[in-house]
Amino acid sequence: MATAKLSPELRKSLDELALTPDEYQLILDKMGRDLTYLELGLFGSLWSEHCGYKHSKPLLRLFPTKHRRVLQGPGENAGVVRITPKYSICMKVESHNHPSAIEPYQGAATGVGGIVRDVFTMGARPIALLNSLRFGPLTEPRNKHLFRGVVSGISGYGNCIGVPDVGGEVQFASVYSGNPLVNAMCVGLIEGDTIIQGKAAGPGNPIMLVGADTGRDGIHGASGLASRTFEDDRELRPTVQIGNPFLEKVLIEACLELAKTGHIVGMQDLGAAGLSSSVAECAYRAGTGIDIDVALVPRRAEGMTAYDVMLSESQERMLVIVKKGHEKDVNKIFDKWDLHSDIIGRVTDDKMVRIRNNGKVEAEIPAHLLVDAPQYRLKGIPPANLKTIQNRNLNNLPVPNNLNDVLLKLLAAPNIASKRSIYRQYDHQVQDNTVVPPGRGDAAILRLKGTRKGIALKTDGNGRYCFLDPYAGGAIAVAEAARNVACTGATPIAITDGLNFGNPDKPDVYWQLEECIKGMSAACKALGVPVISGNVSLYNESRGEPIYPTPIVGALGLIDDVSTAASSAFRQAGDDVYLIGPDTPELAGSEYLELIHGMVAGKPSISLAMEKRVQRFIIAAIKRKLVHSSHDCSDGGIAVALAESAILSNIGFSGAWSSKNRKDIELFGEGQSRILISASPSDAEKLKALAKSSRVPLRKLGITGGNRFHIGTRVDLPLNRLVSSYETGLQQALA
Repeated sequence: MATAKLSPELRKSLDELALTPDEYQLILDKMGRDLTYLELGLFGSLWSEHCGYKHSKPLLRLFPTKHRRVLQGPGENAGVVRITPKYSICMKVESHNHPSAIEPYQGAATGVGGIVRDVFTMGARPIALLNSLRFGPLTEPRNKHLFRGVVSGISGYGNCIGVPDVGGEVQFASVYSGNPLVNAMCVGLIEGDTIIQGKAAGPGNPIMLVGADTGRDGIHGASGLASRTFEDDRELRPTVQIGNPFLEKVLIEACLELAKTGHIVGMQDLGAAGLSSSVAECAYRAGTGIDIDVALVPRRAEGMTAYDVMLSESQERMLVIVKKGHEKDVNKIFDKWDLHSDIIGRVTDDKMVRIRNNGKVEAEIPAHLLVDAPQYRLKGIPPANLKTIQNRNLNNLPVPNNLNDVLLKLLAAPNIASKRSIYRQYDHQVQDNTVVPPGRGDAAILRLKGTRKGIALKTDGNGRYCFLDPYAGGAIAVAEAARNVACTGATPIAITDGLNFGNPDKPDVYWQLEECIKGMSAACKALGVPVISGNVSLYNESRGEPIYPTPIVGALGLIDDVSTAASSAFRQAGDDVYLIGPDTPELAGSEYLELIHGMVAGKPSISLAMEKRVQRFIIAAIKRKLVHSSHDCSDGGIAVALAESAILSNIGFSGAWSSKNRKDIELFGEGQSRILISASPSDAEKLKALAKSSRVPLRKLGITGGNRFHIGTRVDLPLNRLVSSYETGLQQALA
């Protein structure tokens, strides 16, 4: 077929839909005819990067996804792992980056609403929320505005729906000034192995739309906003959805009640691309077709076209595939919860997505053509200046004269300082399952009621490491999230990921994406944790400047007895303090290097074999009750980790140890696979024996006690000065 001639109007439409002229021609070739306006919109949405994963899907196949615990891996709304014969955990990470850059409160709020729907549509009760956030420096007013709006949006929505926000992390760097990252994670609990899938099975079964009426909000959200870079947010403000958490709360309860009845064969939330993606994906997964009439869709705006209805991303809506003959039973449940429900079509056996408007067919496309977007496997090239940055000689940097001041500056830095002012806005105790709340441990701990078991949850990621070495940075992201879970005494059993990158059409960005995924995959295989779900957010650039490659890892761990869970705080005076792991601190990508010397440079590294041994050691030590506190040694190095454990307990520390490293590297370097523990002196020999059998280094640093923080001749400060810097740093940055 000859290449289609593109009018200026068509070119504008393609750009709005993030479709290239070549992709448009491919669609024409596959369809064998011209497209209706609605069909063009459907392809634009389903073939968008946000829905179609055109650049990432070939790379995501590198992840290990199989494990004896995995009941549902990638490909559904969320992943599911079995944790006991009775319970399974469902979890997923989702991003809402571009909407939050434009409208921070609603962007973040609807991000929470969307990820919660991904979980309860599987038949899982949402039991926990976590988040992972990135902003530009708080010295800029716009970044303060975005920060406050996003945090308020997360708390406003999460608190209203009654799901505890139990953990998260936030970092600041100049590369995020034009493009903040807002990643939300939801965890749900399923009793037994029954999972509700997003499948339109059974020809003749009715298709029901439930929840909010459909408006014009969010049109082109998946294609025009999430699948391209943007330079001016004014034109895109209407693409940001508006949330209603009170409606979502009743939607949760109604759908969970419905999931137990046997009246339905499938359920799917209306997220990115709205009805377009939900009907196409449900048909494709089941190998069936769907025939719907948009005239039957309740609306809250006058004059909406079929195009508007199909591409709307109005929130709090669910698609339910009902067993024929059970329509009244389903309606009765939704009526009980004061929810609007309407049958808008039927499942067919012809594998076509057919959209009518008052009976007239306006779109008729094979489901597989809509869902099978083209995939691009590109040739990535490292950034031209990367080797220069990696090979920067960091050993020639001057050592600061006053290391007391350095420690206080690090503790007050927004990347390290207490996040109490954030998590105090979140209700983390609702549902009464939270055992270790935010700010107390390296991961949150939730009990499983009726048992002694619990789960540990953590989100983590470091864009600086991935910028300097994407492979090592990707591996470190997985290792550190799993290590944080292990530091509580829980065994890491699965992860979900959120991959945030720039424009993948650029060879250096594609190279970063590929290398990060390879590194993450290697770490998952080494640690035995499968990837069960995830999200990819590309085109995170503003005015031509990409963000750091920022993979976010959400880790799940299982603990046999929540009463044995370890926190980061020293427990009592007189305990010995040890460092577990190799004596390999690095300045590469460290907070110290950027804060004190103003540079991001070097080449981070990790030994996955050592990481595996260290994690096994700490899990065993906590299980044997040999450890009083456990804290990952990460941002800010040994000195900051020691200070944080002292601050959290209000118990001082005194220590000194020999080292071959330069004193600033020894104190503030950020080598991997290192954990700080405190333990009773009476258990010293048992710890040494366990470390020897585990083949991990064990080094005594000092003892707990007193009201000062003292490290040899290098650092000597009253504990209250550390507390003041740590507790007020973020608030002062926001002032």
